[in-house]
Amino acid sequence: MPDKNPCPNCKSEFAYSTGGALMMCPECGNEWNPADAKSEQSERIIKDANGTLLADGDSVIVLKNLPVKGMPQPVKAGTKVKHIRLTDGDHNIDCKIDGFGSIALKSEFVRKA
Repeated sequence: MPDKNPCPNCKSEFAYSTGGALMMCPECGNEWNPADAKSEQSERIIKDANGTLLADGDSVIVLKNLPVKGMPQPVKAGTKVKHIRLTDGDHNIDCKIDGFGSIALKSEFVRKA
């Protein structure tokens, strides 16, 4: 019976204890300490292009024109985006831009307003 500690690397639910304090994932081979993994998950650090820490609800400014799939025009540089939401993954900012709707942005292309 698998423990209730999914792999932090691949999110596999088939992780098992190695007999000590460590857990092992049979799918990706990752080994971790569950106590350390819980503290890392609570500390999500996302920085803008200038290295400033971002938080939920911040306002940011787009630094360069960003093409959007399915749209005839890009998101223009200098566009101010209010009330961002931080997420996990490659595109770590969810927001709503007037004229575009909901969109996901990378933090490396924005700066805090």
